[in-house]
Amino acid sequence: MADLAHAEFLYELWDANWDEGPLGNYQILAHPITKKTPKRIYFVFLNQRRTSFVDRQKIEAAGEVYHGYTMRRLHLTPPEIPDREKKPSLPELRKAMADAHPDRGGSDEAFIAARRRYEAARLSA
Repeated sequence: MADLAHAEFLYELWDANWDEGPLGNYQILAHPITKKTPKRIYFVFLNQRRTSFVDRQKIEAAGEVYHGYTMRRLHLTPPEIPDREKKPSLPELRKAMADAHPDRGGSDEAFIAARRRYEAARLSA
């Protein structure tokens, strides 16, 4: 079981662009713990300055808990930030398109799919 004696924060993995941009711009928010009882851990939300609590037994057993009122997943230790897939560059997409060409041993379907990926990336750049 996790030891909360030294914990000062509950952590949340937050996507900074969830409402206005591409997903995956993660940040870790630290919500200060204000009080611990045998049944509950009280903490303050950073952006609301309002006190709330989580079930101490549940978070100690699992290391994280879903806080239903605010719809947030809170962790005892800072969670790992998920890796974002690196978008291929235009030269990489151009090479994949050339490699998929029927004259180079590729199929028509593979070349068409590679060309669509290249054109989409070129237009969005």
